[in-house]
Amino acid sequence: MTTFENTIEASNLTKSFGKNVAVNDVSFQLKKGEVLGFLGPNGAGKSTTMRMLTGNLAPTNGDVRICGIDIISEPKKAKALIGYLPEMRPLYKEFTVNEYLTIAARFHKVPSPKIKKALEEAKERCGLSHMSKRLIENLSNGYQQRVGIAQAIIHNPEIVILDEPTVGLDPIQIREIRKLIRDIGKQHSVIISTHILPEVEMVCDRVQIIDNGKLVFHGSIDDLKAQRRGNKLLVGFSKAPAISKLKKIKGVDRVEDADNGMFRFHFKDKYLPAEEIVNLSVKEGWGLYHINMDVTSLEETFVNLTQTS
Repeated sequence: MTTFENTIEASNLTKSFGKNVAVNDVSFQLKKGEVLGFLGPNGAGKSTTMRMLTGNLAPTNGDVRICGIDIISEPKKAKALIGYLPEMRPLYKEFTVNEYLTIAARFHKVPSPKIKKALEEAKERCGLSHMSKRLIENLSNGYQQRVGIAQAIIHNPEIVILDEPTVGLDPIQIREIRKLIRDIGKQHSVIISTHILPEVEMVCDRVQIIDNGKLVFHGSIDDLKAQRRGNKLLVGFSKAPAISKLKKIKGVDRVEDADNGMFRFHFKDKYLPAEEIVNLSVKEGWGLYHINMDVTSLEETFVNLTQTS
């Protein structure tokens, strides 16, 4: 089989429902061994994009290639390379774990002689080996989610797409599922859709954020962290001077009063005025007791990126 640099290539994806443009000219690539976090507020076009990537919805314009295969012209070949867990888990709860995963393996065209091995590997990776004969309806929400992930990986797909994979899990299960996602990402491409923002930094290599149908951020985790840091210092003085005096420090663009003797310094690109602030504080007797980079929370970064004018 030909090896492709990108397992997913989405080019100029657009989807309109009448006059409503749900997704507008979205393009991105995903390489093998990458975990991509896909974020967006409700109604942003995230679910519509996911449905187009999995071949469950045809785009109005643009195309999706899975390992070089066009998902519209050759849907069976392309979909065979994808494992998908939608937000609403496709579980038959009246079956045992083994019965359900056997059906999933057959659905994904796993050869009969290999089904048993595929079941054992998927159960082991998802922590389900001791649940083989349990009815799915009698499992906790967390274990049902594991069964859903197991069906998505049972055919060893090139790409695994998980929609809100840790919703409803307890902290121990969340940690185990995150570890599983990182493990899957070592050999496959993974896309996870999530609203748990810290999860993105813990699990993903790259992040894309969609809002009003358009990508408003697409970059590495380091890019996201740089966006959070920005050009800001949080500084505390016990004998604070007037803001007008602080604004005159070399490299400082503006200063905000953050209350209780704390000030937020906005500085110019590639110039960190920390040394000037420290030296001047000692010289003037301002009683400097705190100086550090002012890091915007993930939630604030998300809101800033998705704010509409």
